[in-house]
Amino acid sequence: MNILDKIIANKKLEVEAAKKVVTVEELKLLPNFKKEVPSFVKNILADDSNGIIAEFKRKSPSKGDIHAGAKVENIVPLYEKAGVSGISILTDEQFFGGNNNDVERGRELISTPILRKEFIIDTYQIYEAKAMGASAILLIGAVLTKEETYEFAKLASDLGMEILFEAHDEVELELINDYIQMVGINNRNLKTFEVDLEQSIKLANQLPASMVPVAESGISSVEDYIYLKKAGFKAFLMGEYFMKNENPGEACIAFANKIRGV
Repeated sequence: MNILDKIIANKKLEVEAAKKVVTVEELKLLPNFKKEVPSFVKNILADDSNGIIAEFKRKSPSKGDIHAGAKVENIVPLYEKAGVSGISILTDEQFFGGNNNDVERGRELISTPILRKEFIIDTYQIYEAKAMGASAILLIGAVLTKEETYEFAKLASDLGMEILFEAHDEVELELINDYIQMVGINNRNLKTFEVDLEQSIKLANQLPASMVPVAESGISSVEDYIYLKKAGFKAFLMGEYFMKNENPGEACIAFANKIRGV
């Protein structure tokens, strides 16, 4: 089994366990469920947008601990202060050190759109995301069928959330449907975890004009940002670049200042 296979196998067990603790009907009663959330797409396409989607994560399968013990309240408000277009928060615990409370806490602290970054394989997780206060969910083409992608995207849309669909190759682009607003091209191969910016540009050029192209993973410099922006990307998901610093929020502010006006 590769890393992705292991993550999905574990996720299936997690979801079934979660359903026994809190039902969908109970999720619908939580305070955030009926609240409107800010739009990712609106923020990304705004005239003054830097397109950055700053990510909060404590570890990853490829890097191990990145910022063990990181707290949302110490980092996410500074991401917002940097003027980012959105914030991505990992909720996978075993492989990324996240939890659902991280999104809920983030929603309490900021007004910036939040992406619940998770390996979604069940509609239950979409109801969870809404109950947390997420503005958007991630759907990963590598682990979904065309039918699942449609079902999950429609449900999220019906619940008032936007969808970031992640693709790694041309085959996965065929899963895109009209309920999806953003398409993330992952520069990192989820099976080998190697980074290739050229692959991202190649795939982005094949996207429908209506989709907001998002560059994901492996953006490690101002030069990478400029290169990808000139290639047509509107948003840039950056996590490790910030989180590896002692103060990720300050690192994000510094980066935002460097690219101002680019």
